[in-house]
Amino acid sequence: MLTNVVAVVLEEIHPFELGVACEIFGLDRADDGLPVYDFALASARPGLLRTHAGFRVEVPHGVERIAEADLVITAATGVQEEFPAELIEALRAAVERGTRVLSICSGTFLLGAAGLLDGRRCTTHWRHSDRLAARFPLTRVEPDVLYVDEDPVITAAGTASGIDACLHLVRKLQGAEVARGIARRMVVAPHREGGQAQFIARPLPVEDGDSLGGVLDWMRRHLDRENTVDELAARAHMSPRTFARRFHQETGTTPHRWLTGQRLLLAQRLLEGTEEPVDAVAARCGFGNAATLRHHFGRRLGTTPQAYRRAFAGSGPNGPAARV
Repeated sequence: MLTNVVAVVLEEIHPFELGVACEIFGLDRADDGLPVYDFALASARPGLLRTHAGFRVEVPHGVERIAEADLVITAATGVQEEFPAELIEALRAAVERGTRVLSICSGTFLLGAAGLLDGRRCTTHWRHSDRLAARFPLTRVEPDVLYVDEDPVITAAGTASGIDACLHLVRKLQGAEVARGIARRMVVAPHREGGQAQFIARPLPVEDGDSLGGVLDWMRRHLDRENTVDELAARAHMSPRTFARRFHQETGTTPHRWLTGQRLLLAQRLLEGTEEPVDAVAARCGFGNAATLRHHFGRRLGTTPQAYRRAFAGSGPNGPAARV
């Protein structure tokens, strides 16, 4: 369930990261048939709190508001050594009763202080990863990824990867079409996998003939086709070695992992929006057969195609499951 969302505000909070939570969960998009969340700001010290940019935001709720939440988001602040004890206790109690928590950038330190990272993988902004690992030695910090989902604890590296992590959670709990609808309204990419690199050598396409944009578009349009790296490299007029290097530079991942992720996205949309048999969905997405599709669903999404369809059929922007 994802209906009630609280963003925790501390002094010196970074406004962009707080804005990520507000943008995704705080806007009414009912006119597009998308979910409307009960969204609130909460703090151990409610009132006017100063942001990292110097202006102030008004926070109306204390930590008692966390008790109502399905999801609590801790956004970036200046890295702190101490946090309010009542906030720590509220976060621990929330997770114990089944609430999910999601941190963005240095918001991970608050989760660590609450003991919520112990025994779990996590990430944070690459500038803070060594400090996080030293301060919380019971966690395994992954410094090179966009986000880590160790349900019920989700951690994002920072800034735009906070958008990725939030949309990932929406997709996981409410379906691919709902996440896609929110991303479309925000004019952002609907899906980047958490395992992609935090920084990409060429984050924006260039117009020098070397960009892989055309090949990526072709791959998206032909997900049902089997293509080797050699064949894709030839289409890009590159050697296989150069193609693999450029692919990682522009996407932060490998051709095989990227293609599998795109195929899974298409499979999710077909399972949500059509009544096609699972074998037919598998064929259209390039998995060949239902067994292979089940394998990748289980490995990447932790469920089966049939269970996913039961949970999210009709969950698109105009479907009944989108209205919460």
